[in-house]
Formats: sequence, structure tokens, C-alpha cells
Amino acid sequence: MKRVVFLCILLLFLVGCTDKASVTMPEDLPDFVQENDFALVDWEHKAEKFGERGIIGNADKSGVIGADMPSLSIQKWMWHLWGIDEVRDTELTVIGYHRDSKVIQPILVDGWSIGLGGPVNGADAHTPSHVKIPHSGEWAILLYTNEKYFDTLIYDIQE
Repeated sequence: MKRVVFLCILLLFLVGCTDKASVTMPEDLPDFVQENDFALVDWEHKAEKFGERGIIGNADKSGVIGADMPSLSIQKWMWHLWGIDEVRDTELTVIGYHRDSKVIQPILVDGWSIGLGGPVNGADAHTPSHVKIPHSGEWAILLYTNEKYFDTLIYDIQE
């Protein structure tokens, strides 16, 4: 009987350990993105609307105009970032990470990265882009500037 209980406990432990499926890193993912970045995502810290322009994100850090009408078709988003000292030659890398499937992929239509422009709407830097969210669910959008982690935006996209 003790063996059966021990085996059941061992099985539960093993199932619990494998429940956290590891992410699969795409081959073309930029080298500076680390698997640990995805383990640190706080899914409870959802992006919120702030400011007069309807920006949705993390106040005074990063946000998007256009994310209030999320869609699974191609759409235009304008990224806003605060705390960028030198905008010239700053590159924004955008990594999409789907919560349930653990899929990592670009959501920018033209690849992983885009250049930033100057101040607008109170932000230190901005850039417009076209995005494509491939399927519904919760998405962590990890942002990097010049190959350094910058912020994470959590969006629930259902349409």
C-alpha cells in the first residue's frame, strides 16, 4: 500500500513539473531574447488605458494606440515609449508570446524590429506599425530597445 501511495505522489509530482511546458524559441528569434524573459511574464499585470489619447499599456512606460480595437486581422498600432533618452538610431523589437500555446512569434508584419521616431503624445519615442495577431487569447508583448529588455504589455485579444 505504501508503494502505491508513493507512486501516486511521484506521478503527481512529475505531472506538476511537466505542466509548465517550456517555450520553443524560433530559430530566427533575435539572439538577445532569452527564454527566462518569458518565465518572468506577470500575466496578472494587464495593459490599461491611460492618458487623453486612449493609449493602452503601462502608464509612463509603454503603450499602444490601436490596441483598444484588437483584431486577428492586420491592423495599425502606434507604439509609445517613455524613458528613451536618445531616440535616434533606437530600434524597437516586439516579441509576441501566447499564454496558452507558449508560441513565440513576431507580431509586426515586417519582422521582429522597427525603428523609433521622436516624441509624440507625451511619449519620448513612438513608431507606427502594422501588426498581425495570429490567434485569440492572452498575449504578452515583450518590448526591447536596442537589444535590451524594456517592458511587457499584456493584452487579451479575442476577435
